[in-house]
Amino acid sequence: MVRKHGTTMFMQPGGKLEPGEHPLVALRRELGEELGLDLPAEAFTWVGTFEEDAANEPGHVVRADVYSVTVEAAAPVAAAEIAEFRWVELDDLDGIDLAPLSSRFLLPILLAQPEGAVDQPGG
Repeated sequence: MVRKHGTTMFMQPGGKLEPGEHPLVALRRELGEELGLDLPAEAFTWVGTFEEDAANEPGHVVRADVYSVTVEAAAPVAAAEIAEFRWVELDDLDGIDLAPLSSRFLLPILLAQPEGAVDQPGG
């Protein structure tokens, strides 16, 4: 999960679409910019589309196309607007300020997965 400069909430990495850009293309671009990752399109699995209050923009709603991907070889490094990157254990979320989209939708999806199902949607 990532935390942007000047904020307290952690969320999944990602960002806004450029005009005419497909959500997966945008995600791959954002992962490169924010974490230095270059992952092939075929490595991603679409999870779904979700809407929730924006974490850092009061009064706005974020509509997110969510994908899962397993990161094995590359080590993510915080860059661009990202102040902090961290792996988050599902059984140790105490003290982590989570974005509404993460806490309301994405974590319940992850918690519902069978143990070890990292390649499943939400894994």
